[in-house]
Amino acid sequence: MTDPVITHAHESIAVGSKSFALASRIFAPAMRDDAAMLYAWCRYCDDVIDGQDMGHGQIEDYRTGQRDRLNYLTAQTRAALEGTSLISGEDESYIFQGLARVFEIHDIPHRHAFELIRGFEMDTDIRHYQTKDDILDYCYHVAGVVGVMMAYIMGVRDAATLDRASDLGLAFQLTNIARDVIDDAKAERIYVPEDVLLNAGAPITAADIAKWENWPANHSAATELLEMAEQYYDSAKVGIKELPFRCAWAICAALSVYREIGEALRRGGPEAWAQRVGASKGRKIALALGASGAAMRRESVAVTPRKKLYRRPIS
Repeated sequence: MTDPVITHAHESIAVGSKSFALASRIFAPAMRDDAAMLYAWCRYCDDVIDGQDMGHGQIEDYRTGQRDRLNYLTAQTRAALEGTSLISGEDESYIFQGLARVFEIHDIPHRHAFELIRGFEMDTDIRHYQTKDDILDYCYHVAGVVGVMMAYIMGVRDAATLDRASDLGLAFQLTNIARDVIDDAKAERIYVPEDVLLNAGAPITAADIAKWENWPANHSAATELLEMAEQYYDSAKVGIKELPFRCAWAICAALSVYREIGEALRRGGPEAWAQRVGASKGRKIALALGASGAAMRRESVAVTPRKKLYRRPIS
């Protein structure tokens, strides 16, 4: 019998992120279901806060009522994790049922769900990001913690490997920020740290960042973020050593496919922002298949220290 919670979750990941959907197919079926249910909740919360649909589109007045929506998500999440229900809509019910199921099956600490919501609160507060450290803290709360939760699904419990899982989430988010510089500016959002913008000779207001004549300087700033991302991609590869082959392959695939977004932006220069930056379906499939080799060679990855990298909150 078809489970509507799982069906809805897979529909969410298929529409919301083709890259992650492709990588998740490598997981064993039960793990694939759990990853999809976690993704569905993350995607839903992000859309509710940003006024989008599966990460696309943008309602003009999305700031209006944003704090109320954040409070609503917090209450719904707490109720789901505590085993109570505040939900009326069917689709929404599936999302929070899936969240509760995944957290219970894998004994994921509840605080991680609220760390993600803290990231959405940063968006609601329209936080100003002055330095790289500022944006890394944001990246952890909207993506690094997702890496941690995914690691729990894959059976990881040791802190050192969870740190590496967080690093992969940080790398993904830094890549996202670089890719979305112009789209974010048009929505009056700035995630590139002001220090990085100034160092590149780029403007620091959203209206000016969005102007075509400033795209070359913006691209220089975005490239600096991509250089940061590379440090975290490299660190994440150390954690993959600790995963069984099928999990390692899935994560190597996600890493390869997502890293290609940054490479496409580098190659395309400022003009790359004229369209959605990414890779073709064929290129993604080739990268995912090729990632099996990286997974088989994972034991040869040198263990590098994390002394200069972001330190996630432990409690």
